[in-house]
Parts: sequence; C-alpha cells; structure tokens
Amino acid sequence: MFVGGEWVEPDGGYYAVVDPATEETVGWAPEASRDQVFAAAAAARDAFGAWSRTPAEERAAILGRAADLVRERLVPYAELAQAETGATTGTARGMQVGVAAARFRRYATVEPAEWAIAPQVNDAGPFGRAAVMGAIAVRQPVGVVTCITSYNNPWANPAGKIAPALAMGNTVVVKPAPQDPLSVYRMAEALEAAGVPRGVVNVVNGQAVEVGEAAVESPDVDMVSFTGSTAVGQRIAEVCGRGMKRQLMELGGKGAAVVFDDADLDAAVSGIGTTFSFYSGQICTAPTRVLAQRGVYERVVEQLAGYAGRLKVGDPRARDTVVGPVISAAHRERVESYVELGRKEGAVVVAGGERPSDGPGFHVAPTVLADCTAEMRVVREEIFGPVVVVVPFDEEEEGIALANDSDYGLIDYVWSGDVARAFRVARLLRAGGVGVNTVGRNMEAPFGGFKKSGVGRDVGSYALHAYSEVQAIVWPG
Repeated sequence: MFVGGEWVEPDGGYYAVVDPATEETVGWAPEASRDQVFAAAAAARDAFGAWSRTPAEERAAILGRAADLVRERLVPYAELAQAETGATTGTARGMQVGVAAARFRRYATVEPAEWAIAPQVNDAGPFGRAAVMGAIAVRQPVGVVTCITSYNNPWANPAGKIAPALAMGNTVVVKPAPQDPLSVYRMAEALEAAGVPRGVVNVVNGQAVEVGEAAVESPDVDMVSFTGSTAVGQRIAEVCGRGMKRQLMELGGKGAAVVFDDADLDAAVSGIGTTFSFYSGQICTAPTRVLAQRGVYERVVEQLAGYAGRLKVGDPRARDTVVGPVISAAHRERVESYVELGRKEGAVVVAGGERPSDGPGFHVAPTVLADCTAEMRVVREEIFGPVVVVVPFDEEEEGIALANDSDYGLIDYVWSGDVARAFRVARLLRAGGVGVNTVGRNMEAPFGGFKKSGVGRDVGSYALHAYSEVQAIVWPG
C-alpha cells in the first residue's frame, strides 16, 4: 500500500484480482488492517499543513505533470484496467485512462477563488457608532478527504476526486473498490513521480468491510467523497453525521428516458441502446427505464430489441466487441436474477434474457424487458447491468409522473421533436441532470443526484466548491 510516501506491506496479506473476461488471476491486491488505514489518515493529516500552504500554481504544476505521465503510459495503464474490469479496449483507453489524464489536466489550471463582497453599513446597535464593513469570501481546503471509489471506472472516478481535492489544497486517503484496485496504485505511482509530497496521497485497500469503515471513521478525516451504492452511502452518511464530516456522494441511478411520440426514434433508440449497454450496463447514468408514449411504444420496443440483438458480446480485447463481461460471477448472477424476476412479474423478454455462452467470462446478454409497469421491482430497483425496461404512457403529465416515481434521481433523458416541450418537461423532472435529445454530457456541468442518488455536486468548477469551505474575512471599511 502507499502510506506516507512509502510502499508498505499489508498486515492482512494479499488476495487475488480476477480478470472478468478470462476468470484468471491477473494480480494480487493488499488487505489493509484497521490500524494501517488510520495510519494513512494520520499521514494525510501530517502532510495537510504544508500542502495547503503550497502556492496554487505549484500544486497545479504537479497535477499537470501527473496528467502527462498518465497520458504517456496510457497503453499499459489501459491494459491493466482492462484486465481488472473487463472493459473493452476503447473504453479502457478512452473513457478510463484517457478521462483520468484529462481530469488531472483540467485541475492543473485552477486557482482558488476569492471575490469581493459589497461594503455594508452596519447600524450602531449595541456596538457603538455605525461603521462601514468590507468583506471578501475565500475558498479554503476542507482538510483530509477520504475518497472511496467505485469498481466501474478505476481511473476516471478516482482522478475525478483526487485532482480537484489536491488542487484546492486537501490531502487524500484513497480506498479503491476491492474488485479492481491495482489501477489506483499505478495512479499513485504517477502522482509520486509527478512530485506529490509524502503523505499528500495515500492508498489503502482491502475486501473487509472494516477497511472502508476505518477510512470513514478516522478522527483525522474531515470529508468523505464516495461513489457507489445507495445502501453503502447511507451507512457512510450515518458515520459522517456522528463526526460532522462533510459528504460528497454519487450513488445509484435508475434513469428515465421519456420518449414522446414526436421524437426522432432512430436517435432516441441509438442513444438509449448505446448507453444502457455501455460498460455492460455498469454505469449509474444509464437510461434503464424507457417511458415510451403510446403512439410509438411498439416501435420503440421493436427497435430497442433489434439494437440490443445486434450488439456483439464477448472478449473485450476483440475489435468488434461492444459488450464485455460484468465485474464478477456474483454480479452476473445478480443481474440474471433480475431478468428472471422480470419474467415472473409479467414483463416480456424481447431481447437477450439468456447467458450468451458457456465459455469463460462473466457475460450477460443485453436484455430488453417490455410491457413493464411502474410497480415492478425491475422498474424500481437499480440492476446495474445491460438490462433496460420499457413502460408505456399516454399523456405528458403521466410520463412526468412515471419518471419522478422513483427513489433515484441522477440523470434522466427526454426525447421530443418539440424542443419547448422537451425543456419544459426537463425542468419538471426530479433529477440532478437531464439530457434533452442526447445522452451526451458537458464535462463542466454540475454532476450529482436528487433523492437517493446522492448528496452534493462535482465536475468542473463545482468539484472545487465540493472540496472547499467558504471563509468570510471582514474588516472595518
């Protein structure tokens, strides 16, 4: 593990990291003890004072060098990410390692914000004569941040936490997902080579629940940034509440795609099909609830089924593979159990529904469930696999109500030929983001969820806000 600038042997030994595509061991990951996690947080606390006082331009220069190193090592880093996650070659290179390099570069050009506040005349009151008071607001680092990252992107997700946190002068303890932690250790190597001082970045890992709990509970930790399931997020929030620790959480999603009868169906189906199957459906922003207006419902079902059936499932290293494996055998069984549950609930499987092969790899066929209703568990619960459900609706108000009838509210989508209606509906959806006739994202736009999809916002300048506190400095004018 990487603690206080040293590579440290774990107290709990090592466990195997398995390639989801071949089911072979590709490496060995450390199992930290609770004491080692606390030591990592203490190292981050010791390093915080000097790092927070380091000029912003020096911190930025280090992040810039880290971006260059990650970019230079893109191919071997992507090969490791692919071996750990089962991602396709294009995803590993572009959306994992490539995005990580871009995120380090993005925060290599940042200076903490300071802004003036208009002078105000105070009434005399009990303090004597009236006075004009000047003020400025400045952003200060929060302190030590625990970054707990998700398995679905072991490069972009940690970089999206580490880079803005360091840019603002925080120090970090990174606890990667146990399924694919090796990439995060490579990231730590790159940051070390870029000149990050000892203790500023620490990486501890383990499968045991106690490892993550220690990373949250440590008295040296001021903030927890977490990406993962809502259930785990709720547990973290309880612990943070006892210690009054700041939280930034990006949790589950069950994105609604509202398709009106005047929509460009080819564009809508292409966008939905591309996104719900991306990275084998293991993304929280996927439009997995398709709400199709009655006039186009049958066509949407038919076109989605055809799209799903054309997606090549298989070896993620093959050029023509679109859908690789899910992360583990246990997760494949979970996804398959939801498909079977959908059948029992009355949904009709119009594409997929069967394991694509008996060969190695934890593969799941892209699956479309039609004739679904809002009460079904497959409609209400996050499956986190390449499974999409289709629900019909009649009037606009019903479509909005169905979209909002969810515990989740991360990213929703609207397709309509009437742009005014699309934007009107978007404003009525209870989601942190809404795509209008697109599944694309603006990487400067705030990202986060409503309801059980998260707390806070990050990405772009919003991440700098998330990893800082606002301090007011007041003086007599």
